[in-house]
Amino acid sequence: MDSKEIFTSALGLQSPWSVIRAEFQINESGTKELHLWLAFEKGFLFTAPDGSQSTAYDTLDKTWRHLNFFQHHCYIHCKVPRIRYGENKIAMVSVPWARPHSGFTLLFEAYSMLLIEEEMPVSSVSEVTQVTAPRIWRVFKYWVNEAYERSDWSNVRRIGVDETSRRKGHCYITQFVDLDAHRTLFAVEGKDSETFGAFKTELQRKGGDPEKIKLISMDMSPAFISGRDEYFPQAEIVFDKFHLVQYLNKALDEVRKAEHKNCDLLKCERYTFLRNRSKLSQEKLRKLDKMLISYPNIGEAYGLREGFMDTYLVPDKEEAKGYLAFWCDVAIDAKLEPFRKFVNTIKAHWSGIVSYFENRGVTNGVLEGINSKIQLAKRRARGYSNVDNFIRMIYYMSGKLDMAYPHDSL
Repeated sequence: MDSKEIFTSALGLQSPWSVIRAEFQINESGTKELHLWLAFEKGFLFTAPDGSQSTAYDTLDKTWRHLNFFQHHCYIHCKVPRIRYGENKIAMVSVPWARPHSGFTLLFEAYSMLLIEEEMPVSSVSEVTQVTAPRIWRVFKYWVNEAYERSDWSNVRRIGVDETSRRKGHCYITQFVDLDAHRTLFAVEGKDSETFGAFKTELQRKGGDPEKIKLISMDMSPAFISGRDEYFPQAEIVFDKFHLVQYLNKALDEVRKAEHKNCDLLKCERYTFLRNRSKLSQEKLRKLDKMLISYPNIGEAYGLREGFMDTYLVPDKEEAKGYLAFWCDVAIDAKLEPFRKFVNTIKAHWSGIVSYFENRGVTNGVLEGINSKIQLAKRRARGYSNVDNFIRMIYYMSGKLDMAYPHDSL
């Protein structure tokens, strides 16, 4: 078996394709590269798009970057045949080692995707493969888009909505998540009501029915509420528990800030008040109890916070609603301005808040978990300068896509 036969076997080539030449060359930077020339059997009948068969009438020279052979970059060259069919139609034959319009072999693309799958930033993949980052991004987006187009949304019934920033303080992205399948469905630039319109359009394109969306879990953003009202009016709103607790924590912290201006004991203790008691050390617990006794307003605010959290422990939905209404009365009587504002927020969004008790377990916790993955990716990549790249990375990491690149061959 000579070298051409060895490389033909190594590439997994079958009739009519074979390696006809193999040689090492020195490139402009003085690095040795392996170049392989492939050819097809003369007179072979290729299948045209309409199913007819024809021999080649001419060829076009093509080159692809392949996986390294040992430490050497490898390039595949081939005169790819074109065939005639139908009434003066021409088609280029698809080769088995590369997809159309790509400058890489399928295995090289699969290797690049595997590196990304192993949580390597695209910039690092670029360094490892010595291919520019824009070319790696094009490979990445092709395979993500291909998998995204095959995804089915026909069974989507309950969604969660949240926003995340592409870079710190810059360009917000709104995500729509399937709460039952725990996957990102759609992401779009912006955080206004029109993001719901964009999602509705995409939902219809992907085989879903907007009228069958029964529930939307989200925060109390006026833009989100407006988007739901306009595009999914039949869907029940469930205001996300985690965002509501953020409003509660803000009220408690404002009481602390009002007190700590004249007291060093309260400085730098924000998270002592906001963390669950079970997660505090004995030393922190003693300090917390001392502060609660020493500062009655903070003690009362802390008690209100703990009482509010108990609302979510009430098992019966009607009792939970009654308890929340009672808590609101107690909070108003406390005459703490931040809590008065918080109660007004609750009353203004009462229907969506108490819907939680009828749909227990429906929270944007699923989305928060997805966002933690996205934040990790952002830290690795130091932000995304391209919004489309960021959205495709969201789909890749949290869309549960069925990726079809030939990773099993690696």
